[in-house]
Amino acid sequence: MLSHLRPAIVSTLFFTVLLGLAYPLAVTGAAGALFPAQASGSLIRSGGKVVGSNLIGQAFTGDAYLHPRPSAAGKGYDAAASSGSNYGPLNPDYAARVKTDADALRAAGPGAIPVDAVTASGSGLDPDVSPAYAQRQAARIAAARKLAPGRVEAVIAAQTRGPTLGFLGQSRVNVLKVNLALDALNREARS
Repeated sequence: MLSHLRPAIVSTLFFTVLLGLAYPLAVTGAAGALFPAQASGSLIRSGGKVVGSNLIGQAFTGDAYLHPRPSAAGKGYDAAASSGSNYGPLNPDYAARVKTDADALRAAGPGAIPVDAVTASGSGLDPDVSPAYAQRQAARIAAARKLAPGRVEAVIAAQTRGPTLGFLGQSRVNVLKVNLALDALNREARS
């Protein structure tokens, strides 16, 4: 019996050290060396301090800011409560929320309403909006910041990213990066 037990214990300890310690440390070290920004959370800094992540959205509500898409995560963009609403398209609560959001956008100004303006992402933490939704907000942002609409549109265009690798996904605009660029633009104008 002992002759069978000893190899099992040694094997268990060996693979625990190898796969539970050595391998994770090696992968973490390689990720930190090869992809330092991504390994540390794709953090965005402004003025020397961390203000967010390129991967996790934030709630912006003021007229001077680009608004994100709706969030179903907790009270909105709560990373601890990341999830979708799980409402189907025929759910009356979902339909009422989408109608309310669409009516508010119609009241704010004319034009087509992009889908991402009234629907939440699967995680509820999407950091990006479509270029169409971002451009739809340009006039409101320009008026609130007392800027020419063309300047706001240029900031949005500069922050627009195409599909990953040229063919994966859709074009997108990172909300936090646009808002930081708009704040920088206002600081320059005051100087």
